[in-house]
Amino acid sequence: MSGPWPADDLILAVDGGASKTDVWLVTAEGEVVGSARGGGSNHQLSGLDGAIEELDAVIRLATADAAGDGICQLPVAGTGVYCLAGVDLPIDEERLTEAVSGRAWTTVTAVLNDSLAVLRAGVRSGWGVGVVCGSGLNCVGMGPDGSVVRFPALGELSGDLAAGGAWLGVRALGLALRSDDGRGAPTTLVELVPAHFQLADPEAVLEAVYSGKIGYGRLFELAQVCTEAAVAGDRVAGEAVQFLAAEVVAMVAATTRRLAVEDDEVEVVLGGGLFDGAYSAFTELVEVGVRSAVPRALFRGMERPPILGAALLGLDAVGAPLTSVERLRAGAPG
Repeated sequence: MSGPWPADDLILAVDGGASKTDVWLVTAEGEVVGSARGGGSNHQLSGLDGAIEELDAVIRLATADAAGDGICQLPVAGTGVYCLAGVDLPIDEERLTEAVSGRAWTTVTAVLNDSLAVLRAGVRSGWGVGVVCGSGLNCVGMGPDGSVVRFPALGELSGDLAAGGAWLGVRALGLALRSDDGRGAPTTLVELVPAHFQLADPEAVLEAVYSGKIGYGRLFELAQVCTEAAVAGDRVAGEAVQFLAAEVVAMVAATTRRLAVEDDEVEVVLGGGLFDGAYSAFTELVEVGVRSAVPRALFRGMERPPILGAALLGLDAVGAPLTSVERLRAGAPG
């Protein structure tokens, strides 16, 4: 890459999720000199080749932003921290590390689960618990000694009883169908679910999803419908929201026990779409539940995007001073 920054002195930070990928090029002094956003790069959804091609496209955009001439020379940075959704098992880490290293974007490569970016972006002490609850659900913990605990987060296959907003959205449709056909209790979801898609009834939504007229992934949109119904007093919707909140609490509590810090002052970072302002009732349920298991929990919201965490992990990797960390937190794009 041409420009005033030698490639070896730069850090390539990547936060790749199901719907978007953010890339920053950062100096060891904590300055963001190039950035870009592209589509999703979760290999579980787009396949390994598709994920790598999307990463390549966004990295090229960020490099062009830094260089100003559109020329991308390899490597683009000395150290690369790739925080990617779908890095759930060692085999995922091995496959993605091999694929990423093969592109030679960076000299040193670290492939991590994206929940670590959330954790690092939110904590101030350098350790704690990070929860990502968006379309999916994952949790990671880092102890004061640097030890890390995680979960496979593969849905029912790995014992997850409620795997995030996608689960809640599908559940909302199911509850609407059951209420409409008599199997379940009355719920306003019977009207709210089809109204969201401008259809006549729950069965019409089911048929549209089954036939492909409505993409299966769009059922995630019903998570907000279900949460709003719960806030309005719908008992059936409320039970579904509470069930998901309990699963988040179970993950956080288990993480602190595994790290043996459940009695300590622990920072708990809540990241992902279901912790946005539109879901404040859900956030409150989680906080109450976590505090019952971890009385000294300190909750941190995601004031900055998770890509900041990937960049901070990069600064950690190169041994950057605290002044660089503070400069990056203060001056990085919001």
